[in-house]
Amino acid sequence: MAIKAGERMPRGTLKKMTKEGPKDLSTDELFKGKLVVLFSVPGAFTPTCDAKHLPGFVQLADQIRAKGVDTIACMAVNDVFVMNAWGKASGVGDRIVMLADGNGDYARALGLELDAKGFGMGTRGQRFALIVRDGLATHVNVEAPGQFKVSAAEYVLGQL
Repeated sequence: MAIKAGERMPRGTLKKMTKEGPKDLSTDELFKGKLVVLFSVPGAFTPTCDAKHLPGFVQLADQIRAKGVDTIACMAVNDVFVMNAWGKASGVGDRIVMLADGNGDYARALGLELDAKGFGMGTRGQRFALIVRDGLATHVNVEAPGQFKVSAAEYVLGQL
């Protein structure tokens, strides 16, 4: 069952790249006491994700943070090295935290996994955006198949 607004975020561990190399990041570290926008893409470097989804959050990061958001995080079922390379290639700098859900465990915990085997991509995460206040999902925006509307940076900015 997919997470709904008003529910607590499940516990889990994601990975992020640091200067010292890959590091585990618990969801407690990510969400506790913070206002977080977590958006998920089916895959790094894939067409809509690379051309629209991530760039939208990079472009609007300052406006989103001005609404009190502590962290903007991008999650994908990719490894930490791919997420790091995509962040560098997209010029995210310190505006977006690039999070790897390498085995899709967190996407599954959210109930937002995606069967992308038909595209040769295995199991991935759906395209979505969540607004999370101190571990509580206040907004859950999950895209319909093939759509890109409710998880876009502009839409999320309007909800803050």
